Amino acid sequence: METPVLLLTPPFTQLNTPYPATAYLKGFLNTKKIAAYQADLGIEVTIALFSKTGLVKLFTAIESKQMVFSANIERIVSLKDHYIHTIEEVILFLQGKRNTLAHLICSRSFLPEAGRFAQIEELQWAFGSMGKQDLAKYLATMYLEDLSDLIKETVDPHFGFSRYAESLGRSANSFDELYEALQQPFTYIDQILIDLLQQKMEKIQPTLVALSVPFPGNLYTSLRCGQWIHANFPGVKVVMGGGFANTELRSLSDPRVFEFYDFIVLDDGEAPLEMLIQHLNGQLSLEELKRTFTLIDGAVSYLNNSSCKDYKQSQVGTPDYSDFHLDQYISAIELINPMHSLWSDGRWNKLTMAHGCYWGKCTFCDISLNYIKHYEPIAASLLVDRMEEMILQTGQNGFHFVDEAAPPSLMKSLAIEIIRRKLVVSWWTNVRFEKSFTQDLCLLLKASGCIAVSGGLEVASDRLLELINKGITVAQVAKVCKSFTDSGIMVHAYLMYGFPTQTAQETIDSLEMVRQLFEQGILQSAFWHLFTMTAHSPIGLNPEKFSVKKRSAALISFANNDIEHIDLNGTDHESFGYGLKKALLNYMHASCFDFPLYQWFDFKVPKTNVAPDFIRKSVEDAALSHNIHSKVIWLGKLPKNEIIQKTKKGSKWEVMLLTFVSPSKEMTISVEPSKGQWLLNILPKLSIYHNQQQSLQFIKDDYASAGLEDFELFWDNKPMNTLNKVGLLSV
Repeated sequence: METPVLLLTPPFTQLNTPYPATAYLKGFLNTKKIAAYQADLGIEVTIALFSKTGLVKLFTAIESKQMVFSANIERIVSLKDHYIHTIEEVILFLQGKRNTLAHLICSRSFLPEAGRFAQIEELQWAFGSMGKQDLAKYLATMYLEDLSDLIKETVDPHFGFSRYAESLGRSANSFDELYEALQQPFTYIDQILIDLLQQKMEKIQPTLVALSVPFPGNLYTSLRCGQWIHANFPGVKVVMGGGFANTELRSLSDPRVFEFYDFIVLDDGEAPLEMLIQHLNGQLSLEELKRTFTLIDGAVSYLNNSSCKDYKQSQVGTPDYSDFHLDQYISAIELINPMHSLWSDGRWNKLTMAHGCYWGKCTFCDISLNYIKHYEPIAASLLVDRMEEMILQTGQNGFHFVDEAAPPSLMKSLAIEIIRRKLVVSWWTNVRFEKSFTQDLCLLLKASGCIAVSGGLEVASDRLLELINKGITVAQVAKVCKSFTDSGIMVHAYLMYGFPTQTAQETIDSLEMVRQLFEQGILQSAFWHLFTMTAHSPIGLNPEKFSVKKRSAALISFANNDIEHIDLNGTDHESFGYGLKKALLNYMHASCFDFPLYQWFDFKVPKTNVAPDFIRKSVEDAALSHNIHSKVIWLGKLPKNEIIQKTKKGSKWEVMLLTFVSPSKEMTISVEPSKGQWLLNILPKLSIYHNQQQSLQFIKDDYASAGLEDFELFWDNKPMNTLNKVGLLSV
């Protein structure tokens, strides 16, 4: 292609880091020598709007409307000079370029304050352990949210930092409402977006624009982009893809959508995009396109060239973050939640360890879709190659692995590869709470830079976990959470209420399980969400098996994913939401563990049936016996050693003192000299830098060949069992 593909993420996804879809596609196109340019219009619109010039224009536009304002908006308008004076300093602070401003922001005398600040009365309670920088980011975020409220009430009712016009896109079975909105004149934000888009189009002169739409909150702006391109660059083709299309548009039939796009592609975008480019270059016919919707003779047609295979993950190249304005992204803290602050705070390079989900059985999940059911891991060495490339490219060494669920075995291999290369990184990912996450494995992950994991506990009820086909129990989750926490890795749990057939008793019992997890200090962060039935999940496909009934819907011609349903059990699930979330907020701050559960609700609830020490007893036997086939890894250096003589009741004997030094602690153990010398000899063979990892069976055999006896007694008891704290790990 003579002119490049223009890859665009329309507003808005997240403000702290680029959404990775276009970076993945650009990396793939690099391998095919196809020129591509990418832009995140979300951050560019944000920076244009929240600048001194942007706010002057905004307040001028608002005042020209001569509207009657609410008391909150009246206050913001009256403080316009304060907002105009402070906005650029606040943005620089949130970009990490004015860290010393935190003190001034925390003084509560620098920023103008409006309605959003009414909700932050107990800041010391919320941020006492998080520090001044986080508190300042939270206050600065509330300042921007006040301005967001101003925009929403005065010039653009659709505005939201990561949810622009989301209500128009979420579960829009019909295209009517969106179509009507798109016939209206540009909103204030639309015009900023289109001005930036025009600059890109005139500079790049593409023949194909690819719009990535991961969420409902990107849909409206993507349609506006396509609409403007068709009107002003009629020779340029527009293709849309991404998470929204993958989940919502699989049964699309409304031809009006193609007034805005020329093509819509599903699932992995690499092969379909390559085929589309070849088609536009005259190398392929229309019928040879792959997983692509388009309009043929006025009707929506789906083309899927099954002879064209998808690319393996090893073939798609390294995500390419060039073209993004990486220094403009802002770190915000909107929710007082440790894991949510990770999502929105800091610049994370996004990577995937494996395509799809290795479990692929959960009944609420879209496991019938290709991006879930087609599981393909990436070799650890290739992953770390890509990490090193991305660090050089972005200057950032933080990584968020965006897997459905990262495989434990691959996480182990990744950790070993990172440590061997002496790569300094911080990383976090989503996991299943598998029993294979022993404390030793968690210590290995921590040593490689893992700082946090998130995983689905869902409904903390063994009956419902079995119905979900989650493959875990609450007791198992507790043990795994303890392994991560004791290793210094933060744990976030996704919690669910309202699962089909869930009773009020099970909801209260689930809350009690969560209370105990926090009380034991083995869970640091969590979030409740109400169960949603989706069209492509086992429940959505076979609702009668789960005692739910779909509400009748009008003809679906556009989006089809979230399904309204009736739980035939009859429990009013939604009524529990506020109480569950209020209790959780307190538990996350180690507060109110002694409150009876009924106090969180304004209606009568049953007493819990869960024993008050259930979680404590579950984790007491968390240590697992060593597997003879486990690999034993030594992360440290050889210990200092000396032989001393001991006496007792006239008897004398020698012991060897071995002193292990790690970055965070020093530990001395005493052993028989012969066994100590054997340990000194075997440790270099177990080093993580050794060419071959040795199993526990190898160690046992080596111990026996040295003429030593009682291996299990030596290896499975103190002092050896304490050495995992200094780097002797069985994984």
